[in-house]
Amino acid sequence: MSALPDRAPVLGGPLTRERVLRAGLVLADEHGLEWLSMRKLGQALGVEAMSLYHHVSNKEDLVDGMIDLVFSEIELPCGGGDWTTTMRTRALSARQVLARHRWANGLMESRRVPGPANLRHHDGVIGCLRRAGFPITLVAHAYAALDSYIYGFAMSERALPLGTPEQTAELAQAILARFPVDEYPYLAEFATQHVMRPGYDYGEEFEFGLDLLLDGLDRAFRRIGS
Repeated sequence: MSALPDRAPVLGGPLTRERVLRAGLVLADEHGLEWLSMRKLGQALGVEAMSLYHHVSNKEDLVDGMIDLVFSEIELPCGGGDWTTTMRTRALSARQVLARHRWANGLMESRRVPGPANLRHHDGVIGCLRRAGFPITLVAHAYAALDSYIYGFAMSERALPLGTPEQTAELAQAILARFPVDEYPYLAEFATQHVMRPGYDYGEEFEFGLDLLLDGLDRAFRRIGS
């Protein structure tokens, strides 16, 4: 296995649960979660796979811990400040974290044994909305809408075959060349006048959609209070 320049602090030192989890995080970021096995993780740490079971019960426990590390990187909503600003900051932070750990998307809300960072994060989001005066039902609506948008956008961003703005324009041009433009005039208009314009970045759509969502939640909140 080739060495990574940033691995020394993670892979060195005595074997602990923290070290095992962080090593798993590094490997999953590089190779993907499906690639990761207890044997490969042990090799990267310089130990037999059986030694890992003193610190993690199995791969599911390993993934639970790795997901908790991912949650710990997301900016935690705290007391004070406007709820829309706090939720916006949290969403932007979550998107950045998911971009670093692409394998984690789809697993964040699936843990049967959530760790402390996971629980603190959820409690922080709920607490922010409750302190702002959101009734429980609207908290549930807001949480579902925001998380669906954050995770869904990250999934779309990961799946789209888009690279740099130049590569995106080349891809759009290649697709346009494969079908008669007059049969799909609106698609052709969208591609030529938007996607193929210099500097187009699909990722910039995230904040526009997020602000629409927050504005809608704010209107719903104000209707309840009126």
